[in-house]
Amino acid sequence: MMQPSTLDHRRLRERAIAWITRHQRPQGRTLELDRRCIYILPTRQGYTFALILVVMLLGAINYSNSMAFMLTFLLAALGANAMWHTHRNLLGLKVTRQPAQPIFAGQTAQFVYTVDNPSRATRRGLLLETLNGTPVPFDVGARHATQVTLDLPARRRGLLRPGRLRLHGRYPMGLFRAWSWLHFDDSVLVYPKPLPMDQAPPFTGQDEGESQERTDPAGEEFAGVRGYQAGDSPRHLDWKALARTGDLYTKQFGEVSGGQIWLDWDQLPAGDLEIRLSMMCHQVLQAQAQGRRFGLRMPGLTLDPDTGEAHQHRCLGYLACFALPTDT
Repeated sequence: MMQPSTLDHRRLRERAIAWITRHQRPQGRTLELDRRCIYILPTRQGYTFALILVVMLLGAINYSNSMAFMLTFLLAALGANAMWHTHRNLLGLKVTRQPAQPIFAGQTAQFVYTVDNPSRATRRGLLLETLNGTPVPFDVGARHATQVTLDLPARRRGLLRPGRLRLHGRYPMGLFRAWSWLHFDDSVLVYPKPLPMDQAPPFTGQDEGESQERTDPAGEEFAGVRGYQAGDSPRHLDWKALARTGDLYTKQFGEVSGGQIWLDWDQLPAGDLEIRLSMMCHQVLQAQAQGRRFGLRMPGLTLDPDTGEAHQHRCLGYLACFALPTDT
């Protein structure tokens, strides 16, 4: 767990960066680094090097020593050349974001960026990082491109955005640091974390694998389960689910046309919002794995029964963004 001082420092740093880059709009898919978006400042070693040069210059003036003057100016020229190379190491690079694949909460999102070097000089000692992430080092060969992957943990469902990225380097001598801010309009969709198999109730319309459980005495087909309500018939209780989860569920029966099933929010056990979303996420995955046609009923939303990966991702996408602010 982070200390309060660390959190305050991080927030202050984020606010300062946001203020500095307040006029920078999110770029499209590709960004080319030019002189207007590359910044450069001395490093701690660079300031130390400059201080040594000042001391050497004062000594050369005091003793009128031509060799000392020559050495001082030679080192100053070396420092200026290092500054030029550090800036040039970033100049002209093209950074392209790649589409990010949806994941489930608790997994790690991978944001992939292609860095293209159109020049004849190899770019060395580069690093790419998020504001609070770990820098990823890489080199780019002459007239080549390389892919850089940033890993971000997805702690909750919704849209996960990497935010502003920093591409920087101190090559060749470490006396200067050149950097550029990259602000892409990219994000990854984070689905709810599926509830483990031993905790999730059977989904609506699931065949438990026993034909005798598919009909009730009235001859209707098994259509799923819902949370137990006072007054439910004891013969409709799902004793297997009780043994597995410790909670009471009531079996429902009705006509299921052509294997078509509905995943209904109102039939889930009452409880925490995120747990119910995790249950429904598990049901969507289970229905898709069985090749069933399934529909989704949520508060304010109904998706008609369908099948296939596109339908699955559409349903999971609604679950990911359910009851979240529009800018999340």
